[in-house]
Amino acid sequence: MTEKEGVIKYKLDHADTELEDSLSISEINKWRTVLFKKNLIGQIATRYEGYGFGNISQRTSTLNSEEVQFIISGTQTGAIEGLSRDHYCHVIKADPIKNSIRSKGKTEPSSEALTHASVYQQDTKIQAVIHVHNPEIWNNTRRLKLAYTNADIVYGTPEMAIEVARLMQTKQLQKEKIFSMLGHKDGVIAFAESLEIAALLLLKYYSNVISVEQNKQCS
Repeated sequence: MTEKEGVIKYKLDHADTELEDSLSISEINKWRTVLFKKNLIGQIATRYEGYGFGNISQRTSTLNSEEVQFIISGTQTGAIEGLSRDHYCHVIKADPIKNSIRSKGKTEPSSEALTHASVYQQDTKIQAVIHVHNPEIWNNTRRLKLAYTNADIVYGTPEMAIEVARLMQTKQLQKEKIFSMLGHKDGVIAFAESLEIAALLLLKYYSNVISVEQNKQCS
C-alpha cells in the first residue's frame, strides 16, 4: 500500500469563515470523542506515516438525491481529542464524479469527504457517515462477512464514488450498513439514519473482532 494517508485529492473551493450558528456540533462531537478514545479515529506516530486518520460527518440538509450538504471533521484533526467548532467544516456542494467540493469553515474538509458525499447521495434517509481505521476489522473483512470495495480502488477518487454507488445496491450492504475499503488500508465505513446507530454498529464489530482474534489464538 503506497497511498499517503490524509492527502486531499479533490478540487476544493473553500471559504475560510465561521460555521453558521444554526449548525450544532454537540452530537457529532460526542460520538467523535467516543471513537477517538477507542483509537478508531485519531493520530498515532507509528501508523500511516504519522498522519491523522478517520473522520465523521452528519447531514445538514437534503436538497435532492444528488445535492447533499453535511458537516465533517476537518483534515488532520486526528490528534485532537476534543474538537471545537473551528475543527469542523460545512460541505455545501460535492460532486464525486467531477472530483470537486465547495465548503466553508475554519478548517478544510477531510480527505474522505467525497466518499462521504457518495454515500449520502445513495439514500436521503442516511444522516450520518463514519470512517474509521481499524486493522483488526479490516483484516477480518471476509471472516466477518462484511461488504467491501475493490482493492484496486483508493480513497478520495471518482472511482471510489462509483464503487460505493455499486456497493450500496448489493443485498449485503442493504442488510448491514458497514463496509471495508480494501484499497484504503484499515479503512472501514459505517452509515445510518443517525450518528448513534452508525457509531454503535462500528463498536459492535469492534467487539466482534476481538472475539474472532481470541478464538484464533485459542484454536
